[in-house]
Amino acid sequence: MASTFDVDRARSETPGCAGVAHFNNAGSALPPARVTDTVVDYLRTESLLGGYEAVEQAQERIAGVYTSIARLLNATSEDIALSDNATRSWQAIFYALPFGPGDRILTASAEYASNAIAYLQIARRTGAVVEVVDDDETGQLDVDDLRRRIDSRVKLIAVTHVPTQGGLVNPAEEIGAVAREAGIPFLLDACQSAGQLDLDVERIGCDALTSTGRKYLRGPRGTGFLYVHPRLRDRLEPAMLDLHAAKWTSPTEYVVDPTAKRFEVWERDYAAVLGLGAAVDYAMEWGLPAIEERVAALAATLRSRLAGLDRVTVHDAGARKCGLVTFSVDGLPADEVKDRLNAAKINTSVSHPSSAQYDFTARRLPDLVRASVHYYNTEEEIDRLTDEVAALAP
Repeated sequence: MASTFDVDRARSETPGCAGVAHFNNAGSALPPARVTDTVVDYLRTESLLGGYEAVEQAQERIAGVYTSIARLLNATSEDIALSDNATRSWQAIFYALPFGPGDRILTASAEYASNAIAYLQIARRTGAVVEVVDDDETGQLDVDDLRRRIDSRVKLIAVTHVPTQGGLVNPAEEIGAVAREAGIPFLLDACQSAGQLDLDVERIGCDALTSTGRKYLRGPRGTGFLYVHPRLRDRLEPAMLDLHAAKWTSPTEYVVDPTAKRFEVWERDYAAVLGLGAAVDYAMEWGLPAIEERVAALAATLRSRLAGLDRVTVHDAGARKCGLVTFSVDGLPADEVKDRLNAAKINTSVSHPSSAQYDFTARRLPDLVRASVHYYNTEEEIDRLTDEVAALAP
């Protein structure tokens, strides 16, 4: 485990650490005090000045949020758009893409429910076809099978980087290489990876990437963002436009914003936007490589200790694993395990088949308890969790 990581500082700057062992970071992480203060301070300003007046005063800070997210991803601020959640960011891209009868959408078995439902809806509307690429022997997307499926009818490769139901990390860079070679748009759902993995859109080679603020970035709920490369966004007109995404230039004409802001809407929660910017800046202070190292090490420790318990099965797949750890306890429903851990002030969550039907069905998985670590977690908290699980096993 990274010995240079200042865990005491991280915990002292995270008030929630004093009251709970939080292993639900893939749901919504505990925010640092700086993020909460940013949100509350802006709301106070808004209450004193007025909403329009407060946002006018904060224009430079708001512009800085785009710059910060661009730095996080190795992009430019013109490539970044803000939204109120990851799904809306993802939908802004997906529903702008044209599909017709016989067009093929390639995805992974780890795909998240909201994305898969959108694929199926578009398939019903247009006659497009959804195909799930095979997994390789480790459980990650099989890049060779992806390459074999490429032809002129493939119009999109869309993959969840880290699934909701386990610690798998899909091989985004290898997928990006296949997509670039074939000239096919590549949409990466980084909802669970942004903030715990070191993301570089140039290295990954994706045309679009979407994420949320509330998970590993430790930002406020109700925040999200997307990155869109000019090679894709210049081809797309969003499914919906407003007076922010486009300019009404005459009674019969409009012009779409040339930047990624074409995928935004005018109204937003500016307190949350500034909180997101504070969260991104805070993560960058720690450094994503250092965060990735510590999170992976903590998760590996947790997996090892859970795997050593009787009647406990760890279900994470993939050659590379991250901060999500999923397990089941023989004879106990996952929701009961979660509730009993919660009673001991240990936060976890449950992944159900409805959130990832492809994967749950293919692997015949039960409901899974999900314990997702972050850098402010400690080995002592891991001991508490594993001791509680050991005591639960019937």
